[in-house]
Amino acid sequence: MTETQGRLGILVGGGPAPGINSTISAATIEAVNSGLEVVGIYDGYQYLMEGRVDRVRPLTIPDVSLIHFQGGSILRTSRSNPTRSAEELQRTLHALRELGIAYLITIGGDDTAFAAYEVAKAANNSFRVAHVPKTIDNDLPLPGGMSTFGFETARHLGTELVLNLMEDSRTTNRWIIVVVMGRRAGHLALGIGKAAGATFTIIPEEFPMERISLRDVCGIIEGGILKRRVMGREYGLAIVAEGIGEKLDTEELAGITGSEMGYDAYGNLRLGDIPLATIIKRDVQQRFALRGEKLSVAEVTLGYELRCASPIPFDIDYTRTLGYGAIHFLLSEPAEERLRYGGLVCLDDGRLHVLSFDEIQDPVTGRIRARLVDIGSEHYNVAREYMIRLESRDLQDPQMLGKLAAAANMTPEEFESRFAHVTSLSSGKAPTLMRTAR
Repeated sequence: MTETQGRLGILVGGGPAPGINSTISAATIEAVNSGLEVVGIYDGYQYLMEGRVDRVRPLTIPDVSLIHFQGGSILRTSRSNPTRSAEELQRTLHALRELGIAYLITIGGDDTAFAAYEVAKAANNSFRVAHVPKTIDNDLPLPGGMSTFGFETARHLGTELVLNLMEDSRTTNRWIIVVVMGRRAGHLALGIGKAAGATFTIIPEEFPMERISLRDVCGIIEGGILKRRVMGREYGLAIVAEGIGEKLDTEELAGITGSEMGYDAYGNLRLGDIPLATIIKRDVQQRFALRGEKLSVAEVTLGYELRCASPIPFDIDYTRTLGYGAIHFLLSEPAEERLRYGGLVCLDDGRLHVLSFDEIQDPVTGRIRARLVDIGSEHYNVAREYMIRLESRDLQDPQMLGKLAAAANMTPEEFESRFAHVTSLSSGKAPTLMRTAR
């Protein structure tokens, strides 16, 4: 029996994303072919933090050769944070050493990358770490605008679902409000809304202020509904990025939900526990009820349906390259001091590249920098151009203002007074043309 060249550990952290199994498969195959023994670690850092070494499984080529097209994670995942205390970090290191780990691959988003960096520094070069960027939020700062793996599959499936909802909206002559998962960034919401041709999409990046009120968000939706009405349609679909919840005041949310806001192991607000779609729906309906109207609105939240989908070919192709690249990085000699603690494996202009953890770290917070939607980009401006949304220019056009006021059963002066603030909130680009109603 050939002696192995060392033991590789693979673990997954954070939320699921399409392509995890493909990454595990590619990394395992290349590792075994390179003479390594491979161990899969269940549930991220959860059991390592307890010092346990029994929640692992050996991985061989037959184990992984046909999992690349499957959704989910054969190693499962968790949001456990090994950096939460010095004791848990030391237990994690002790467990990894007891397992004989010489190389470690972590698969995850910004929090898992942060933990990987802290673990690598604490290990003091006793093993090397390669992080593979995974998240449907697409919020890791990868070069060249490259997406994080899982995003394209989530956008693809999300677009199909929203297209079905748009047909339901037209058929039943009602509005549908769709909240799309994404903790801080609006990439997924905007990507789905732009591809599906949703009536309009609201993302947190378009608001330069640190905090916005629920009243402001619902005012934007109310204005969009009234503008759509002027254009001859009583139905439509509005997408709201879940990250809007991070910009709302937690006391306001607690007052609405009747409970205190919860936080995860990394200190992030648990947005999944906030019924944002229901809250928005009720507020918008109440606005129309105060004018004597009964507005038919349905609400949907998209996110969990997307995370364990089977990856589309793009993400399979992408993750096979990343898994292969992670092994070659781990087995190579660190040519640069910046990579002494390992790094994040990515593609830059089609070629494998490794970013040091320092390069993606926020020097102020110490956390991994979030990549947000650039609202000055053509990508965003084109999306905004095709939205039917109330803009400042609508209030400056006397004819349009008159139509909008009539649709809201107000005088033009009342309408302008009510919505002037709403149209000034967003820093996005206003459409230059009034689009044909869809």
